[in-house]
Amino acid sequence: MIAWSIFVPACFALNCAPGPNNMLAFSNAARLGATPALLGGLGRMPAFAFLILITILGLGAVLAASSVAFTVIKFAGAVYLIYVGIQFWRKARELASMRSTDASLKALMRRDFTLAISNPKAIAIFTAFFPQFIDASQPAWSQLAAMGTVFLLLEVGAVALYVVAGVLLRKALRSERIFVYLNRLVGGVLIASGGSMALSSR
Repeated sequence: MIAWSIFVPACFALNCAPGPNNMLAFSNAARLGATPALLGGLGRMPAFAFLILITILGLGAVLAASSVAFTVIKFAGAVYLIYVGIQFWRKARELASMRSTDASLKALMRRDFTLAISNPKAIAIFTAFFPQFIDASQPAWSQLAAMGTVFLLLEVGAVALYVVAGVLLRKALRSERIFVYLNRLVGGVLIASGGSMALSSR
């Protein structure tokens, strides 16, 4: 039986880590408000569901064993993160003046989806984290599917937390200059994440 009392808090801690997707949700909430940011943040769900599925089917093990496959995917994801980070930095002022009526929900969801799907570290996390909670006496697939479902539900909670934090910041700091700095901060985080991913050995 899965040790849910241990798995759930540990999993939620992973969900709430300040990675690229969560920082994007935070930035969107501060600039655009709760609804666009929350709905846009849900764009990562199909990506994570797909990554969990291929992890269950064994691709995670393949990537762990094949340094070439992992390296190719890693650098592709790193390049995209750096690209998005540069766009946030270059367009910081333009983004700061954007309002919800200017933002396409489809574009927000697409960006969140692409950030999630381009990060092979997610597969590594699922491959390394989920098996620790598998009961060897029970079918592994059903347990992995259950843990994957719980992960996705907790991810929605993490999105909501970052959205609330972003909205609170929006109400407390209404200066456009602050949002320019925030967008540059998000851009810097994305660039640093991409650089870290590119330089890491695994």
